[in-house]
Amino acid sequence: MKKILSNILAGALFITLITGGTVVAEESATVLSQTGFTTSVPAEYRKASSKPGMVTRLDYESLDYVRDSSPITKTAYIYTPYGYDENDAETRYDILYLMHGWGGRAGEYFEYSDLKNLFDNLIAKGDIPPMIIVSATFYNRNSDTDFSSSIREFRAFHQDFETHLMPTVEGQFHTYAKSASDEDLRASRDHRAFGGFSLGCVTTWLEFCHDYDYIRYFLPMSGSCWYYGTYGDFQIEKNVDFIEQIVREHNLDERGYFIYHAVGTQDAVKSQSLMMADEMLSRSDVFSTEHYVFYQKDGGHHDFRAVQEYLYNALPLFFN
Repeated sequence: MKKILSNILAGALFITLITGGTVVAEESATVLSQTGFTTSVPAEYRKASSKPGMVTRLDYESLDYVRDSSPITKTAYIYTPYGYDENDAETRYDILYLMHGWGGRAGEYFEYSDLKNLFDNLIAKGDIPPMIIVSATFYNRNSDTDFSSSIREFRAFHQDFETHLMPTVEGQFHTYAKSASDEDLRASRDHRAFGGFSLGCVTTWLEFCHDYDYIRYFLPMSGSCWYYGTYGDFQIEKNVDFIEQIVREHNLDERGYFIYHAVGTQDAVKSQSLMMADEMLSRSDVFSTEHYVFYQKDGGHHDFRAVQEYLYNALPLFFN
């Protein structure tokens, strides 16, 4: 943790420009520090846009992977940007999947008007390309939502994502996947991102561990990787060892990946994020600025106001 704080106070250890996984050295270009503080969301980004996107409910068939793999119907909510035309198969869109925290639900990211307005305004003002955003859930109708049960649910979510959610969404909406086949979903990984808050953050780290072949950009917000261990038994070094192993064995340095890790300075559970970041930053030969950055919201708590700021700062760095 001391290393993180000293990096922030002293400035960037690594200063590079994120451009599709390539480091570009140009004095006139905007540069990104590997550690720092997020920028506040301007008030106008919270206001309703004159070009609002549309949110659609999508029910899809899946399996209950936590219990008996019985057939179930799950729900996700899909944001399509202003001007999206379901009949226009030529125009393709990047896609971002978002996961809620403990006790959350599908569609939660669109229930907060500030977040919906943020997406509309980021697109309308040209800060990010028009994109499709999916607010999904790791729960289903059989789920218990107590903490230990929730852990079992998000650990199994990657199976739902790979086999049901992603193929269903991208078989219906116009993403860069030419079809919903596994081959085409893998081939379009450069146009796919995944983010989540709290237990959704832990889910995001697990998505990196399981689905790096499908996803290039990651936004873990307030949390650490629990591939090994669990809450209170974080096993940070072992988890980062595993992430490093994935990067090296699957040539991700060349194929490209980017993780924007964030937490608030007043977040009640910030310690695991700080420990995770400290371990990642200590391996700068692997996790350089073009692959991993860690940012804090000054005064940020464990809430959706902080989430909004993380999204505002991270999304313009994706899909370059």
